[in-house]
Amino acid sequence: MSKKKQSNRNKQNNNAKARINNNADNGNVLQESTDNTINNDQNLQKSADKAADGSSFKPYIPADRITPEFTATSVIMGVLLAIIFGAANAYLGLRVGMTVSASIPAAVISMGVIRVIMRKDSVLESNIVQTVGSAGESLAAGAIFTMPVLFLWAKEGITDTPSLVTISLIALCGGVLGVLFMVPLRNALIVKEHGVLPYPEGTACAEVLLAGEEGGASAKTVFVGMGLAALFKFLVDGLKIIPGVITTPIKALKTELSAEVYPALIGVGYICGAKISSYMFAGGILGWFVLIPAIVTFGGDTVLYPGTDTIANMYAAGGAGAIWGSYIRYIGAGMVAAGGIISLIKSLPLIVTTFVEAIKGMKGGTGNGSRRTEQDIDMRFVGIGVIAIALLIWILPMIPVSLLGAFLIVIFGFFFGAVSSRMVGLVGSSNNPVSGMAIATLLFATLCLKATGDTGAHGMVGAISIGSIICIVAAMAGDTSQDLKTGYILGATPKKQQIGELIGAVISAFTIGGVLVLLDSAWGFGTKDLAAPQATLMKMIVEGVMDGNLPWSLVFIGIFIAVVVEILGIPVLPVAIGLYLPLELSSTIMIGGVIRYLADRKSEQSEAGAGVLFCSGMIAGEGLVGILLAILAVLKVADKMDLSGVVNTGTIGGIILMALMILAVVKFADGGKKNEA
Repeated sequence: MSKKKQSNRNKQNNNAKARINNNADNGNVLQESTDNTINNDQNLQKSADKAADGSSFKPYIPADRITPEFTATSVIMGVLLAIIFGAANAYLGLRVGMTVSASIPAAVISMGVIRVIMRKDSVLESNIVQTVGSAGESLAAGAIFTMPVLFLWAKEGITDTPSLVTISLIALCGGVLGVLFMVPLRNALIVKEHGVLPYPEGTACAEVLLAGEEGGASAKTVFVGMGLAALFKFLVDGLKIIPGVITTPIKALKTELSAEVYPALIGVGYICGAKISSYMFAGGILGWFVLIPAIVTFGGDTVLYPGTDTIANMYAAGGAGAIWGSYIRYIGAGMVAAGGIISLIKSLPLIVTTFVEAIKGMKGGTGNGSRRTEQDIDMRFVGIGVIAIALLIWILPMIPVSLLGAFLIVIFGFFFGAVSSRMVGLVGSSNNPVSGMAIATLLFATLCLKATGDTGAHGMVGAISIGSIICIVAAMAGDTSQDLKTGYILGATPKKQQIGELIGAVISAFTIGGVLVLLDSAWGFGTKDLAAPQATLMKMIVEGVMDGNLPWSLVFIGIFIAVVVEILGIPVLPVAIGLYLPLELSSTIMIGGVIRYLADRKSEQSEAGAGVLFCSGMIAGEGLVGILLAILAVLKVADKMDLSGVVNTGTIGGIILMALMILAVVKFADGGKKNEA
């Protein structure tokens, strides 16, 4: 019996390694498929249909094999991680305006506990842990961009301080809707477009879990990447002896070129590939080398809202970054909104087909396929759940949203849920502009409420409540799609993952409510300790629309740039994301894309496997240290580690660290090819 088990185990490992190597062998094919799909809708449909028949893909755990998955161990661990990640990311986002993805860190922790400490061999249990655990980070990301506005208005005497119940219920409604909206879209976005949408974090998370499952060289590659990235991240954000951004002023153009010194960004660029990375970088170039120089050159002594000083003075005091923060983000928000609409229209046939299939399945009592890996939550439950949440939003007095607002939430929720899921499939969850979607939602919702006479404090609170729920929906939908991608590769049961996401959303909703109330009591939002930059922007937008002084010209500039880009046959969303995000992000992602391009060109038989595993490890390593530093910041320990006043390497240190990261990725990308030769 022992020999038979060992034989089956060896066979399983060999099959898994063959699958990873096969994925690596097809690195160029995957990239070409993605490139062709982005530029040609007909090719996208053909590729999706081809992937849908299931003949070209086999998961790690076959559909006819039953292994431990949704267990008490996996759920309890997932809930604990959801609480920790949600609280840590709430603080981190309120302080610096960004959060860190938790799927891979949760996968690594679960792998260590379940496989190493508990001596259990169950990759699907680890997958459920990361599925539940990552929900905390995603819900926190959506909540912190909007809900602190309610606290800011309370301080100004406009509204009452929101209660813990109000915050938690708003978060709960958004979290549950985000998961439910992804159920009918799973087949369209995850199954039918497998090999078309890369879903970088979802794929990386699967590779991390598989590497730990198989051990050997694959695991070593992942953990080396984790270790190096953790060290680099700790030097930059922990000890702070190396700057996080390298900036070079370009005085002739009145702008600057910058790049963040973070390994996860290079890893995302490598996994996404050169094409998508270049589209994002193109958006950054448009913003920082065309629009900003034009605004500074022609603006001069003009005072243009939302700026409060002349453009010349703003540039003199804050450089190109001040211009970007005051003007380019509005243009980017308009472009993201237009790109989302265009993306939804182009995806509409596939989405309609999915819903038709779901409705047909409901007639038979379920919306599921016969195989374990095809089983989703019953579509009747999804429909009833969405209606019930919409009615609760309207009826409950703790949620200040009218019937019109509840209707807008359902419509915009599904819209941005679908767009978010597709967007993270292209550029990853870490680069999903959730706040950009919230801006677009706030613009429309505030206009609708104003048109119906719901103005003043009640209208503004209603608009923020709608924006908060939609923002959380978009964040949760993106996270759910990444987790379902991981599960699709591993051979998980979708229904069990979706239930895990719902559990994580419920637990995280009440966690985030307590965290926001606690942080506001301790430091207060809008202060030096908790600047809440995204929420401050949302507050300005709502007040601008209600007062009639929103810079619509900037928003429409972004909309028509999106139209031009679409006419040229270039995918709008990656370009829009590059315009909306700071240039320092897209430029570092571009570096990763260039490394992937050179690695793929070096040999016709290019093997991307080792490079992808190493970059997956880098994303995990930075994420783990990011979570650790956030916790240390809450415990007021982080400042004691700050050595910037003692040792500061400056730009030279940043350049050296960037060079080391590039060399490390190149080494493992080349090493993978040599080992397979």
